[in-house]
Amino acid sequence: MFETAQLIEKAQWLGIATIAFAVLAIVAFIFKWGIRFRLVGVTGFTAVLTGGVFALSLGLYNRPQIPGSVHYSRVFDAGAAQVVITVPPSITESQLEATLKQAAIDIFSPGRLGQGGDQLTIRARTILHPQDGISQPLYLGEVQRSLSIREDENATIKLYRENLAQLPKSIA
Repeated sequence: MFETAQLIEKAQWLGIATIAFAVLAIVAFIFKWGIRFRLVGVTGFTAVLTGGVFALSLGLYNRPQIPGSVHYSRVFDAGAAQVVITVPPSITESQLEATLKQAAIDIFSPGRLGQGGDQLTIRARTILHPQDGISQPLYLGEVQRSLSIREDENATIKLYRENLAQLPKSIA
């Protein structure tokens, strides 16, 4: 897979080729060459390729992986400032903190701007089964981060230690 810088370089070369074909097509029209309409098609095609490669370079963003984070699933997303993820009940306190940091990176989207407050709140929960047929959701922590800054250094993580203490001891 190409890196973003490589795609931008390829888009630049395609842009140069597009300009060259456009100049060649203009010259062909001036001198009434027989291939002038084909050159218009080639110019349009390379312009579309240039735009596509450039757009692809904008869409790629490699998210960093936080060591110690565990797999989570998004179970609720208001599309604005509220998200709930679920984690396994065997999670430890350090894994929960790493997972909340990972979720804060993964779930950030500039499309959430202007749809509520200026803070994104991601809450982590698990499901306990105290008895057969009974499920109890248990919130373990939350992270609050900015909705406008991709790499928010001021994200605050709050762990609910009293709820972490309720996790099964044999698993944790």
